[in-house]
Amino acid sequence: MKRVVITGAGTINPLGHSVRDTLAAMREGVCGIGPLDIRDVDRLQIQIGGQVRGFEAEGRYNRQQISLYDRFTQFTLAAAKEAIAQSGLTFSGELSARSGVVLGTAGGGVSTWDDNYRAVYEEGKNRVHPFVVPKLMNNAAASHVSMEWNLKGPSFTVSTACASSNHAMAQAFSMVRSGMAPVMVTGGSESMLCFGGVKAWEGLRVMSRDACRPFSANRNGMVQGEGAGIFVFEELERARKRGADILCEVAGFAMSSDASDIVMPSKAGAARAMEGALQDARINREDVGYINAHGTGTAANDKTECAAVADVFGPHADRLMISSTKSMHGHLIGGTGAVELLACIMALRDGVIAPTIGYEEPDHECALDVVPNEAREATITVALSNAFAFGGMNAVLALRKL
Repeated sequence: MKRVVITGAGTINPLGHSVRDTLAAMREGVCGIGPLDIRDVDRLQIQIGGQVRGFEAEGRYNRQQISLYDRFTQFTLAAAKEAIAQSGLTFSGELSARSGVVLGTAGGGVSTWDDNYRAVYEEGKNRVHPFVVPKLMNNAAASHVSMEWNLKGPSFTVSTACASSNHAMAQAFSMVRSGMAPVMVTGGSESMLCFGGVKAWEGLRVMSRDACRPFSANRNGMVQGEGAGIFVFEELERARKRGADILCEVAGFAMSSDASDIVMPSKAGAARAMEGALQDARINREDVGYINAHGTGTAANDKTECAAVADVFGPHADRLMISSTKSMHGHLIGGTGAVELLACIMALRDGVIAPTIGYEEPDHECALDVVPNEAREATITVALSNAFAFGGMNAVLALRKL
């Protein structure tokens, strides 16, 4: 089995339009959540979100491209451009033929759905644009990345709600580790911050009206965000041979299904995924220094995740640092694991642990070191990235410093 490393990273999210800006914001504990600037916001009960500000499609893409690119695809292409540029790779010949792209999204082209439902039902139009289907389909972003960078190997999209990115990156990791592909572009994206997207989530009654406060006793729900995180996964020896700047190693992963409830999380399911990731990576519990938590800010998720961490790590759980960057950028649903992976890379590479901001009151059911409110300097060698989704879909990645 081959070892797999990350040689490129790119992002656009509520904290920044690049990896550098995003990590700087995480270090400073910046909150990217604010009032939503969307159509008919006055008809929504939830009027806050982690919105990407200052992103103008017209300045990045031509008219024909915009007719094909939903906002989630636009974010994906912007992040992929940064990641592939950092990797220094050019895809041609055999590398092009064998390399591919696996991305995660939960909703795909939600903005396109929303716009065209309005056109047909509200405005009474009898025709829609001929590119509506290729614009809204979940695999649109992966398809456009493959076309833009000449990636002719395995290319597809994974959709497992809030775990989509982690599941996608796990598939990409497996392909490189097995030798099926030398390089895979992977990650995820989401853009649900339109009237229909927010209104649907309101129905679940899990949304906060004011802030995301993971692990704090006064937490009152999650906050949606939007954006993308894209990475280049590459076989270690190949990366070393060409002198690539290696960000970290992807050491292992595991997936599990709760098989119990469509919305309520299971401690046992989360624990099996974390335990499996450690076993797959052949890492001792005591070697883990940081966990980027799923940490949505809902009462059920946070206490369940903390209980699962305590079960898996035993006494070492008290020495772990665990934080939720959703407190800063919101919950990017299918794209969230990809943006959160940046916090793990920062912890391993720069020795900076991103904080859980908005933490106000200790909760005895979340009695772990949640790195409250301020970033922390620490030297760690192993990190986990957790993603636990509706439907009981769990995916955990293990990363190691090289």
